[in-house]
Order: sequence, then structure tokens, then C-alpha cells
Amino acid sequence: MANQVHCAHILVKTETEAKAILERIKKGEKFSSIATEVSLCPSGKKGGDLGKFGRGQMVKEFENAAFALQKGEISAIIKTKFGYHLIKRLE
Repeated sequence: MANQVHCAHILVKTETEAKAILERIKKGEKFSSIATEVSLCPSGKKGGDLGKFGRGQMVKEFENAAFALQKGEISAIIKTKFGYHLIKRLE
């Protein structure tokens, strides 16, 4: 298993918002464009790009989901203390 992953994410307040975003992605909208538009995280300005991170740097639920993804794959909706996330593995 990789020591680090490179991911982007979209953070919103509600599960309803996250579901709507997932639908937009399924219809072909770019993950990075949606992140720039709606993500509550400062990384949204960079299309949600979080850069590379290792284990122990993110909250557990987020980290587990991020490390389970394959390159290009988008996670299910992940709930953390910060809100609801969609995570995309970039490399």
C-alpha cells in the first residue's frame, strides 16, 4: 500500500448537497470545476486539490476512504466532523 496518496475533495455541509454533486459528476461535470464552485474547504480554489498526504494527516474516515481509492476513482459520500466529502484520487 502506498505511503502517500494525491487526492482532491469537495466539502459541503449536508448529505443532500453531496448527493446532488455526485449526480452532477455522474452526468459528466468536471470534479475540479464543481470543487471550485461549491467546496467549503480552502482547497476548493485549487479544484479541491489537497496535494499528497500520508496516513495520520487527515481524519480517519477521510483517510480510510482516500487510501482505498484507485487512481481516477471517486469515493462514496464520506461524513466527517467537518461535513460531507467526495474524494477523488488523482494519482
